[in-house]
Formats: sequence, C-alpha cells, structure tokens
Amino acid sequence: MYSPVGESSVRPEQGDRGAESTGPPAVPKPHPLLVERITHADIPAICALLKKVGDGQPAGLPSELLKAWQPGPLEFTSQMEGVTYFAARREGRVLGTIGCELRHGTCHVMVLAVDPEARRQGVASALLTSATEWAKRSSAPSVWVDALARFLPVAAFLKRHGFTEAGTLHKHEFGEDIALFERVL
Repeated sequence: MYSPVGESSVRPEQGDRGAESTGPPAVPKPHPLLVERITHADIPAICALLKKVGDGQPAGLPSELLKAWQPGPLEFTSQMEGVTYFAARREGRVLGTIGCELRHGTCHVMVLAVDPEARRQGVASALLTSATEWAKRSSAPSVWVDALARFLPVAAFLKRHGFTEAGTLHKHEFGEDIALFERVL
C-alpha cells in the first residue's frame, strides 16, 4: 500500500497486529496568506506593524522620517483618503501592508511594510502583486515606488518584480536620497 511521506498506514500483511510504519515526520504546511483591502478595524494592527517596522530601522535615519513612518491610529485614518491599503494576513494576524494611490493617472506605492518576523516568506511579493493588479484594474499605465536610496535590498526586490530604477532625488526627504522605481504595465 502506498503512503505519502509522513502518513502512517497499516500494511495488509500486518493484519490485526496494528503495527504502523513510521517515516520522517510530516512538515506542516504553512497556512495560506490572505491579501485583502483593509477595513477601519485593521487600523490598530496596521499602526502596530508600522511602529514595529520603524523601530527596527538602522541607526542614523532622521527622527522626523521615522516619526512619519509610524503614525498613530488618528494620523493613519486622516492619511487614508484617496489611498487604497491592502493587508497580508496569515491565521488572522497582519503580517504586512501596502498602500497605493492613483496620482496623475499612475499608481504610486506610498508604503510597503512587512513584519520582520515574516520576511522572506513571500509577504511583500504578495502585497506588491495585489497593488499591481489593483493598478491594472484601475487602468493605470504604470506603478511607481520611491524608496530610500540607502535601502539596497528594496532596490533588488523591486527589480526582481519588473521595476526599473528611473532616477534619484538627492537630499529630498529629510536630507535623504530617494530612488525612484517604475514598472510599466
């Protein structure tokens, strides 16, 4: 009798003895990642996520920038107008968020944040895919992202997802260089 790895089965020749074959333990499948638009009920979890991500940033970032990245619930709510936010959840827990807006007919990704404990698990990719699909449904011809130029892993991530570096704004945001990335849809 065939048994997938990790499942037990009684072989016919064992009859009533009930002995089971043992194999390596089954690796549990991760629960599926769900990406959907946020609701007002998600705001406290999103703000907690943004604070956690902001607190984990490297030293040397301007304090004004970190403060802007970590809005409280009231500030976040006031920033929501005209912005579509998605959250990535696993087992009901918010693992990441992305916010995008239509600006001059194109889609601008305003925020992309992933819980440090959930990184390298496809969360950012799923969020970026959702935002890109939303942009297509909204008839946007392109998606663009501005990111701190010092965050080299962000540049590599965006390039893997079809974005090209379009330029740099020097000393643009609180004295930081900002790299611009675009993906034509």
